[in-house]
Amino acid sequence: MTITCSLGEMMIAALARTIEDATLVFHGFGSPLIQLAMHVAKRTHAPRMVLVAGATYGIDPDPPFLTPTTNDWVMDRGATSALDIEELFDLAASGRLGRMFLSGLQIDRWGNCNVTTLGYPDIKLKLPGGGGGCNLSCDVAHLTLWTTAHRAQEDAEGRRRFRLIEGCDFITNLGHRTWDGKRTRDLGHRGYGPQWLVTELGLFDFANDGHMRLKALYPDISLDEILENTGFKPRLASEIEIIPPPEQSVVEFIRRFDPLKIHEKELRAEDIRRRFSIA
Repeated sequence: MTITCSLGEMMIAALARTIEDATLVFHGFGSPLIQLAMHVAKRTHAPRMVLVAGATYGIDPDPPFLTPTTNDWVMDRGATSALDIEELFDLAASGRLGRMFLSGLQIDRWGNCNVTTLGYPDIKLKLPGGGGGCNLSCDVAHLTLWTTAHRAQEDAEGRRRFRLIEGCDFITNLGHRTWDGKRTRDLGHRGYGPQWLVTELGLFDFANDGHMRLKALYPDISLDEILENTGFKPRLASEIEIIPPPEQSVVEFIRRFDPLKIHEKELRAEDIRRRFSIA
């Protein structure tokens, strides 16, 4: 019998694989995909990771299910302790926060993220802001970026707004180079910047000079689709791989932990329908 998984489950597994064992990891607010990825990693290949819950700052919580909002104390159930927000920033500044997940309405070729404003200096749209992401992006050892809006859809006037672009209108969270081309590592920051980007179309890493590089595709996505939906020409790995599906046990955990399918709220309708064979 052929067993299938969804795109959301594929993305969760891909995000979870970016987490190393014995690492202090923080996910921030708002993303059920990231919350699920962290709990998957904790229960599979990274049992010694220290999971810092995004809204409650609980340490290694063991909630019974995924709630509709991250700001729910159910997500703190079973935590061994909790941090103050000041302690979280101190951990990052002292070099002890190993990984964080960030996203943006714009993500550029150097891994900079914009959640501040579209248009600069003439503001077209004010965005929510970074909530401390700028500081943390400089101090956290490694960043995993993600977006579920890589595919650049047309608006009512036939224009396409790319999520992955040449350069951000405003840099909220730092990537590998500043707007004028300076290496952020030369600015004396502790962190090493973005390491991975997971989208609904593919998996990217970053070359030695900090430029985004396509590493792998989902089985139903072509290279041409990646190129036509990216607002710049990405580097290509010497061998572009196919993103592997999650193990059946991982899919079963995701479905038990998220019976309401909260994570599908992050996905477009056409992506919710995508299915992949796992056996």
